[in-house]
Amino acid sequence: MTVRITRRALSAAALAPLLPTPAFAQAYPSRTITMLVGFAPGGGTDIISRFLAPVLQEEFGQTIAVENRPGASGTLAVLALSRARPDGYTMGMTTISASAVVPPLMVPPPFDIRRDQTPVVHAATVPMVCVVPANSPSRTLPELLERAKENPGALNYSSSGVATQQHLAAELLANAAGVRMTHVPFRGTGQVVNEILAGRIDLGIDTFPTYLPHIREGRVRALAVTTPQRVEWLPETPTVAELGFPGFDAVVWYMLIAPPALPQPIAERWAAAVNKAYENQDLRRRIRDAGFMIGGGSQQDAQRMLTTDADRYAEVVRNANIRLD
Repeated sequence: MTVRITRRALSAAALAPLLPTPAFAQAYPSRTITMLVGFAPGGGTDIISRFLAPVLQEEFGQTIAVENRPGASGTLAVLALSRARPDGYTMGMTTISASAVVPPLMVPPPFDIRRDQTPVVHAATVPMVCVVPANSPSRTLPELLERAKENPGALNYSSSGVATQQHLAAELLANAAGVRMTHVPFRGTGQVVNEILAGRIDLGIDTFPTYLPHIREGRVRALAVTTPQRVEWLPETPTVAELGFPGFDAVVWYMLIAPPALPQPIAERWAAAVNKAYENQDLRRRIRDAGFMIGGGSQQDAQRMLTTDADRYAEVVRNANIRLD
């Protein structure tokens, strides 16, 4: 009897050891998991990662080591993740900027935002807040914008990198107000906060978890929030929209991602674990007190969020003529 072995059969046989088996999925995880964070300690990405890690450790029964790899507006960590083995032992906490906005602007792009990362689950969303140093002469946002209009380019604003949400929000505001300010990018939010506190930056637009403690202690002054409606944490602080810029809306989301080709059972395990973590009332309280809005949902929800905002902000970048040199 002649046995014919097709090229397709040979390919399937070669791939078989690489594919997850039910036993593998059930045994996962069996060792430490690394969670890559593309920004320095102290920023929103780092904060939400460290809130979630202890609760997820209990769920998985393994250590989750948060590893900060700042640089290139958060894309260095996503690039490292894209090259990691898709076995569930290297995960990442990313942002809208690092995974959806910045990479297409880089020449050449460090990775393909649709092909080289696996969205797993939406972790959290935060509104953004416009702040100035405590000794700033601007008591309101209109006062700050009037100073900027009278002194084109003299006032500066900070961000944790070119084309990050902080940068895009400030550019949207400047364009809407018809003013010109100087962009000062840093490698991480922690550096930005230090410069704002020292009074060396005129305006910062960043996430609530980053500035809320400093606002409460009077170390910075909140001028406006970037959401369509006022937020519960600062009910007396007006929105940018109600100060003369209808429709202004800029938020930051955080998402758990994995290398491309992550086995579906592992992706579903992580999505389920994060959703279960958010049933923990103590965790929910801590996250809310820090200024985050709870995430969760399915892997499909995360995929839709990534692709929708990638398309939306591509248009914003084109209109604002933002480029990476």
